[in-house]
Amino acid sequence: MEGANHSRVSEFVLLGLTDSPELQIFFFVMFSLFYLMSILGNCLILLTVLFSPHLHSPMYFLLSNLSLIDMCLSSFATPKMIVDIFAQHKTISFEGCISQIFFLHLFTGTEIVLLISMSFDRCIAICKPLHYSSVMSQSMCVGLVVASWTVGFLHTMTQLAFTLYLPFCGPNVVDSFFCDLPLVIQLTCIDTYILGIFMISTSGMIALISFLLLLTSYITVLALSTCTAHFIVVSMFFGPCIFIYVNQEVKTAVKKKLSNQYLNIGKTTPMYSFKFMKRRRQG
Repeated sequence: MEGANHSRVSEFVLLGLTDSPELQIFFFVMFSLFYLMSILGNCLILLTVLFSPHLHSPMYFLLSNLSLIDMCLSSFATPKMIVDIFAQHKTISFEGCISQIFFLHLFTGTEIVLLISMSFDRCIAICKPLHYSSVMSQSMCVGLVVASWTVGFLHTMTQLAFTLYLPFCGPNVVDSFFCDLPLVIQLTCIDTYILGIFMISTSGMIALISFLLLLTSYITVLALSTCTAHFIVVSMFFGPCIFIYVNQEVKTAVKKKLSNQYLNIGKTTPMYSFKFMKRRRQG
């Protein structure tokens, strides 16, 4: 990586969330609890689906993979953020910064496709219930998960293809608690306005188009009564993502709050997954 990027910058400085001692304590407690709840909740989902034979169905197979992705999405930056809350000098190496960008777009891209796959599963179950078993076969479910990870990997590689070769030779202060593409591109020594608009808008448009596809599927089948919880999670995931990457004029403070929301979206997955499980038992 060092050979690919001829840069004088070896590390980046993260400004974090706040310099207020009182708010630092509050954020430390709050984010630690949220992160712990997210990890424990998603682990419980994985174990429940794994060891409950009556939950070995396409819907819960996709749900367990969603829980796995949510744990990854919550873990790539949140632990460092929690540790750095009380640090006077918050730094991250160049390689660590690029890794955060890689995993952010890998997990978000994968989750976007997986959410679409879950929507497809519900559409088949509602619109063609007699063909559900044949359409949502085991091979189809595995194929959807593999496709999700493949699209996520291709998406993040396209985002990093140009970033790795940009010259970082001066400013190294990132006004956030983790490295994200829009903020890092601003620190290059060349004019990257056109490149930045293209790369950032690509992420925003992907999120926007995917959200519209999901919304259309719900409206088409008129199934909001059975997919309300899933729709809430989709809205909480895509809302901040679209707002950050499409609207480049939004203030940094607002971006921080929205970034934290979709990084910790995993804590909402246990709520709606157990609602599905409860409905399944009642049925």
